[in-house]
Amino acid sequence: MPIRIWGNADAKEIVNVTLNGISQSATTDKSGKWEIVLPALEAGGPFTVQVKGKENEILFDNVMIGDVWLCSGQSNMEFSLKGSTNARKTIRHSDNKHIRLFTVPKNIQTAARGDLPEGNWEECNPLTTPDFSAVAYYFGEALQKEVDVPVGLINSSWGGTDIETWTSWESAMANPVYMVHEGKSLEQAIGYSTRDLERYHQALRTKDKGMTERWYAADRDISDLKTCELPSAWDGELANEDGIVWFYKDVVLPQSVSGLSALLSLGSIDDRDVTFVNGIKVGGTNNCFFGRRYTLNPGVLKPGRNRITVKVIDMGVKGGFTGKPKDLFLEVGGERYSLVGKWHYKPSVLTSHYGLGNLGSGPNAFSSLLYNGMIAPLVGYNLKGVIWYQGENNTNRAYAYRNLFPLMIKDWRRQWGYDFPFIWVQLANFMAVDTQPKESEWAELREAQNMALSLPVTGQVVITDLGEAGDIHPKNKKDVGQRLAANALQVAYGRDSIASGPLYRSMELVPGKIILSFANMGKGLQAKGNKYGYLNGFAIAGDDRKFVWAKAYIEGDKVVVFNEALKRPVAVRYGWGNNPDDMNLINSAGYLASPFRTDSWSGVTQPTLYK
Repeated sequence: MPIRIWGNADAKEIVNVTLNGISQSATTDKSGKWEIVLPALEAGGPFTVQVKGKENEILFDNVMIGDVWLCSGQSNMEFSLKGSTNARKTIRHSDNKHIRLFTVPKNIQTAARGDLPEGNWEECNPLTTPDFSAVAYYFGEALQKEVDVPVGLINSSWGGTDIETWTSWESAMANPVYMVHEGKSLEQAIGYSTRDLERYHQALRTKDKGMTERWYAADRDISDLKTCELPSAWDGELANEDGIVWFYKDVVLPQSVSGLSALLSLGSIDDRDVTFVNGIKVGGTNNCFFGRRYTLNPGVLKPGRNRITVKVIDMGVKGGFTGKPKDLFLEVGGERYSLVGKWHYKPSVLTSHYGLGNLGSGPNAFSSLLYNGMIAPLVGYNLKGVIWYQGENNTNRAYAYRNLFPLMIKDWRRQWGYDFPFIWVQLANFMAVDTQPKESEWAELREAQNMALSLPVTGQVVITDLGEAGDIHPKNKKDVGQRLAANALQVAYGRDSIASGPLYRSMELVPGKIILSFANMGKGLQAKGNKYGYLNGFAIAGDDRKFVWAKAYIEGDKVVVFNEALKRPVAVRYGWGNNPDDMNLINSAGYLASPFRTDSWSGVTQPTLYK
């Protein structure tokens, strides 16, 4: 592709750019903006780029020419390599000068920006990979081996975010929730600006009364403070707030704890914490993905009353103690003291104190806030394609996702001016396995993701075999990344290969049975792990719409589904649940069929309007 390079200089200044011996000049406009377009070049490097103006020049060394992929979404894309399965070994062997990494800083903006506040391209090596997106890394590693050109990975992701915040304000007008703001800017619609956000964030850094007034002191009187039940996300008066809130819990301990070390477990906290015991700081964590387990040195605890104080900083979305009750305890002298129950609390800095209303300051407060700060500055940078991993945050509005997902894809393509390949990860299996067939928000979201395959140059990877029932962030990111790479080779590079599983196409009713037909079978359908062709994960229903588990088997290139007790079946569902962990219908390439249903009956999210 032609190489676009742009920037800023003085008005009417002539800027010259040289890359690999090829030079091009441009004159800035009245606002100082300039842009040049160099001809397409063969992949390779390293090269030097010289940008020269009237009185100064900038040199960029170690520049590569290759394929750049934008990697975006929520927490499962943000999830760092150091937290994934076999991370130490992977990081130790991650040295590859032909892979370059760029992380877009988290940035909420109420108007589209042309620049990122900071960020650098980095070579892929054990120093740079630990905190980079695991999915993106494994994708790039597998892809680069196959295409044998330099690969650049831009990670622009933020955990716990809705798809609406990644869509431009222009396209948000196609969302019924935001249509009422037609003709207004986002700032006019939301009622505050980035400047207000900056005032609030400055307060987070410098105006926490809890620190200046020593709210962590062991003898502080907390008797008049309000109380809440923990563990819990912020609720009640804090439900729509972000900011800093201090929490207190007194624990009475026996004489035997004197001189003993201890373990304080607080479970998961969203987003950050600073923790004190009896006025002594014992720990602090800046990552919501990790549970809090702090070792208390001998002498910190004492017989009688002990004060646990936790400063919680919520940067957006939903704050608070988000872990499980079993993970909230103090352990000392072989005894475990539960910390579940009543805690006192006192807010220090809240979004409502700074004119941000009850929307909070987080990225989900309104449409387009992350598009403006984390996608808009990238527009124009030539991409080979996009990989996307998001949807968990939209499951309660899965029916709306049928429109919101393709709306965002088409929005980004329109902004860039061409239909780049767009490949996504379908939601993993999660939560408890259903003992009986039931409705499912997660299944409806997967269905919405399936529907987006109607857009051109798109791909999807199914990972309902990689999830973890008790963890929304499954650790196996290697298989996710490698499946994305295989899909990209087909969708973006034109490989004649099978890179995804069977897709349901049609059904035929016969007495007592339903016969299903599929596309994308390769050399045929198979039952993974069952040489007799028996399939798991199917449910069947009659006119009463009550689904029961079904028997299913492969017959030729079809799947036959039945239940002896059901004489007149009318509909089939496959993998329809939060955690369909036993799905085993695959094609000859070994890829799982996507969950699907043959009916179009109203689901649990269909009445929900867009949000």
